[in-house]
Amino acid sequence: MADTLRRLVNSSPYGVLQDKLEAWYKDYHVFSCDQNLNRCCELVELTSKIQGQLFTILNLTAQEGGHYSGVDTLKSRLLPWLGSCFTIAASSVSADTSLSLIQESVDKDRRIRELSSVHESDMHKIEDKLCSTRMELDTVKQELADTQIELDSTKNKSVTTLLATEDEILHLKADLRVAQDQVDLYKRKLDVLDDYERQVRILRDEISFLTAEKTVLQERLVRSCSPSPLLRRSRSVSPVRGESPTRAQLTSSSRHARLVSRFSDLYATERLESQSLLRRYIDDMETVQRILFIAVVESFQAAKMAYRQFKSRVRKTLSSTHIGPESLEDAVVDYIVRNLDLYDVQTSVNDVINAMNVNPRISFPPEVDFVLISSFIREACRIAFAMQTLDPALDLAFSSDGELYSDVKYRRSFDSEFTAPLVAHHVWPALLEGDTVILKGEAVTRRGALWRSRSRSSSPVRSRTGSPSRTFMPSRSRSPSPGRLSSNRL
Repeated sequence: MADTLRRLVNSSPYGVLQDKLEAWYKDYHVFSCDQNLNRCCELVELTSKIQGQLFTILNLTAQEGGHYSGVDTLKSRLLPWLGSCFTIAASSVSADTSLSLIQESVDKDRRIRELSSVHESDMHKIEDKLCSTRMELDTVKQELADTQIELDSTKNKSVTTLLATEDEILHLKADLRVAQDQVDLYKRKLDVLDDYERQVRILRDEISFLTAEKTVLQERLVRSCSPSPLLRRSRSVSPVRGESPTRAQLTSSSRHARLVSRFSDLYATERLESQSLLRRYIDDMETVQRILFIAVVESFQAAKMAYRQFKSRVRKTLSSTHIGPESLEDAVVDYIVRNLDLYDVQTSVNDVINAMNVNPRISFPPEVDFVLISSFIREACRIAFAMQTLDPALDLAFSSDGELYSDVKYRRSFDSEFTAPLVAHHVWPALLEGDTVILKGEAVTRRGALWRSRSRSSSPVRSRTGSPSRTFMPSRSRSPSPGRLSSNRL
């Protein structure tokens, strides 16, 4: 009996019954009639189960008292209560099972209530979403209908526009064919006109050359016939003028192209010949390239100086006798262009050789005289002198060893280090027209070029004799097959 009573106390069925009563009381006005009846039946069933447990305890207590103990209490209290027609059916389950069923029923009710509340909240949310989705669907349907209407109107307009566009395309194609025919006609006329202009330019150049030749012949005739040296000098200096433009103006573009071509040939032909000649006596290829590069630079410097002096003399001579529509400067340039053979190129060659003799960058080897490449220097001086008569004059770009390599001015030689940023030494200078590079030069780039240029510039200056009778000795490291050469052979 004690175990049954303990289990009944631990399960606290009356507390559960009180909780159910309070919950039913709170929700009584919310529930429907069927729900209220179900709750009441649940409470009755729970009460009957509790009473069944109490009757079990009553039976066990009576058995413990013997046959006669507790008879008065049963007669006085239990029998009258049973006489009121309240009976309880015997439970088919044990007391422990009944208590666990009561606890499970309570838990299930609690879960059902929680799930019901969650379900109702979910239903409300779903209904709200469904309403909003329906509203959005109606809006999309309305937009779709409006878009369909706009599409139909656009199709109608496009059909009309397409018909009109096709007519315009046909008209434009016809106009295009007519315009192409006219362009072809104009091209043929332009070609004929270009041929005429080309023939006119050729005739003008021929006239200019014939005029120059006539002037030279007249000067020679006057020089041979005139007994007075002063008269010969004045007539030899004064050019023959006509009403046509000067020869310098007529042939400026052609002289420009011819001089640029001669400068390219000097690099491609004469430079290689001079390089092969120097290689017979000098083993170091870098020294040979430096010698030829400095020869070209010094030739331009000497030619520019000679041109300024020659131009000053011609201007002084023509200033007292100049008349005519052309300016004095045009007349001076015209005279220089027609008398380039009066340029004393040998003096410039000697100046270039003297300047190279004291240049510290090419002080090795001392056995070779620069007169060996005098023909190369002479051609460079002539080209440089003729380039000064152009407008604008052509000149070489400034260069120095150890400078930053520029793709605009130079191209790298085949033996260069293509990742080096500095120029070790130059092979050929760049040709400038004003500030524009019209012919690229060639340079050798190597790492440590700045240090090499400083070490080379600090080398001692060698002394040379400018005597043309000096002999040339080959380098000791090469075969002495060429023997001794004299400048007279050159």
